[in-house]
Amino acid sequence: MSLSFEAAIAAFAPRLPLAVAYSGGADSTALLRACAARWPGRVHAVHVHHGLQAAADDFEAHCRQTCAALGVPLAVAHVQARHARGQSPEDAARRARYAAIAEVAARAWADGGPRDVALAQHADDQVETIVLALSRGAGLPGLAAMPARWEEAGLRWHRPLLQVPGQALRGWLAAQGAGWIEDPSNGDTAFTRNRIRAELLPVLQRLFPAFRSTFARSAAHAAEAQALLRALAEQDLQAIGIPPAIAALRALPRARQANALRHWLATVHGTAASTAQMAELLDQVAACSTRGHRLHLRVGAGFARRREAWLDWYNPTLSS
Repeated sequence: MSLSFEAAIAAFAPRLPLAVAYSGGADSTALLRACAARWPGRVHAVHVHHGLQAAADDFEAHCRQTCAALGVPLAVAHVQARHARGQSPEDAARRARYAAIAEVAARAWADGGPRDVALAQHADDQVETIVLALSRGAGLPGLAAMPARWEEAGLRWHRPLLQVPGQALRGWLAAQGAGWIEDPSNGDTAFTRNRIRAELLPVLQRLFPAFRSTFARSAAHAAEAQALLRALAEQDLQAIGIPPAIAALRALPRARQANALRHWLATVHGTAASTAQMAELLDQVAACSTRGHRLHLRVGAGFARRREAWLDWYNPTLSS
């Protein structure tokens, strides 16, 4: 079920001191103000200057003014979040943002500083993520959407507002008489996520008023199932080896082969196979019934190949 903003903040129990990712927009403004009020003197803010818009300097100035008024220490990280070929601008900006936050936490507050970071994504953001995953034919990892908490780069990350509708955050800010800045890119319908927010969410609200809660429940089921598949993949990889022994891999059912190989590619090589690439790879593995069968095909950002009795993966760009 959806939560009120106040209930979500009351239920939030991070380790202190806490860092809040602060863009200056409505969502992060509400989160920062509420956390600063609940834990005075124990909250820091991190602002990431992406360098993608002319207004980025104005965003930083606004954040500095707000943090000074709240008595919250602010660290600013400047990044160039240009996207690579084949990568979405949103994904590039997100990856750069999280890396910058982790770097700032390690550098600016190395001794006794925050080891927990709060992000302001809310229930509407979660629905948009699920819809995008469905539109791309994503598997369980995509359908699980955004986790409420996880650990990475020595930090514990939190999304305490995933059950709070976006409008509730703005309503709380209005009641507080607090201002925020609007990112011009949020209204740019060239971005699919913005079109979902502007056109699809109002329709879902009219047809299925509880859609935020039911979508979140489906994402939780997907996350639970994915955790089981991850555990099975780890078990299978322990048995077949890393790199995978082809004979042992072929002894598994095809679905378990795919599960183990996806986990191997992601955790060992940091890459992912498309659905078509995985199907072809499994077909090639099935054909490796003789020692002379050659296997070499594009998988993710590199190539899978047979090396004697084992399956190998390499990226020629990194190898050169």
